[in-house]
Amino acid sequence: MNKRLIAGMAVATVLTATAVYAATSIVTMKQKTFSTMTLTIQKGDVVEFRNDDTVYHDIFSLSDNANFDLGSFGPSETRKITFNTPGKVEVECAVHKGMKMTIQVK
Repeated sequence: MNKRLIAGMAVATVLTATAVYAATSIVTMKQKTFSTMTLTIQKGDVVEFRNDDTVYHDIFSLSDNANFDLGSFGPSETRKITFNTPGKVEVECAVHKGMKMTIQVK
């Protein structure tokens, strides 16, 4: 009986720990470019977009698995988004033509 209880508690602990500890990746924006052109993350991970630029940015994606618009945000501001669906996410800035990156969610 005690062995089953301990085994059950161990499984519950592992499942809880897995759900709680999603990784956060930081993507900075400076000189109207993203700090990386490609980023690979795991399902459930968070990406923080940090504006280290002197201008406003408006980050969005029209990808099927991650359709979002983080809105306009200025210098020193950040926006976070969690990616829950695997696949390729094309990210762009609505303000700066050609400012693009790809996030691959595993």
